[in-house]
Amino acid sequence: METERIIYFHPAKEEVHKNTAAKKHWWQDAVLRERSLTAEKTGGFFVPVDCPIPAYYYKKKPWPQEILSEAMEEVLHRAPGMADAFLHPDIMTIVSEKCAGRWEVRGETMERLAACLLAACAADCLRQKGSVTVLLGSPDDTERQMETAWQLLSPYLPRINSLLFYYEEVEGTDIWEETAVWLEEYGYEYGLVPAMRSYLKKAEGLRCGTDRCGGVILDFASQARYPRTERKERVIYVDLASVQEKERSCIRKNGQILYVSPFKYLDTVVKSSYDRKT
Repeated sequence: METERIIYFHPAKEEVHKNTAAKKHWWQDAVLRERSLTAEKTGGFFVPVDCPIPAYYYKKKPWPQEILSEAMEEVLHRAPGMADAFLHPDIMTIVSEKCAGRWEVRGETMERLAACLLAACAADCLRQKGSVTVLLGSPDDTERQMETAWQLLSPYLPRINSLLFYYEEVEGTDIWEETAVWLEEYGYEYGLVPAMRSYLKKAEGLRCGTDRCGGVILDFASQARYPRTERKERVIYVDLASVQEKERSCIRKNGQILYVSPFKYLDTVVKSSYDRKT
């Protein structure tokens, strides 16, 4: 499988890119400068590419959406082989009105990034604790989420002895029938019988039930579901949707939960390279 490049577009640090701008004069085209790192930084899963986005003019006028999108397209076209883009939330906000659909991360890219994230941050916990809770997101996407969970957990399933799925209950839908293929695979291949729990419907939204989650929590949901966690052990919370409210909720646990997400992982990998030669 060809090593993919993931180009991370993010706001430039002023101290790193001082006195630079993507476009300094009215007659110039806006140009972004990327920098490829090494696949070793991600365990060989992909090649991270750093592309900081500086001010558009010296006076820090805002970027026009179309011009920024075109400059980012040029970076993608210059990248050899397979390449996809991952946008910092602040950059996505700039292009969101007209160009957001163009810059949605491909599904296979997110899966690759998630697999890398699990290997780097949760592999030891998965093998030692053997406990996983999966928080499913949109009911319209259950099939893909079940498939992705299987692919992500496959390297660790021989050591997993507890697997719990939370799902949103939809009238007229049989979750057991909808997920039967994957639940049977867990049983046939690993003798594992996953548990299924529906989210509780509260006034403030859907919430996890009373089960205490230990080991690793794998969260597909676009909104926080606030799972209860084991009190006496550290839990790794893998937020595949990179939702800020989930991170804040984990921080409030005073170090009991280690929060990780594709955005936070990629941001750390790229920006940590500024402190050393790459």
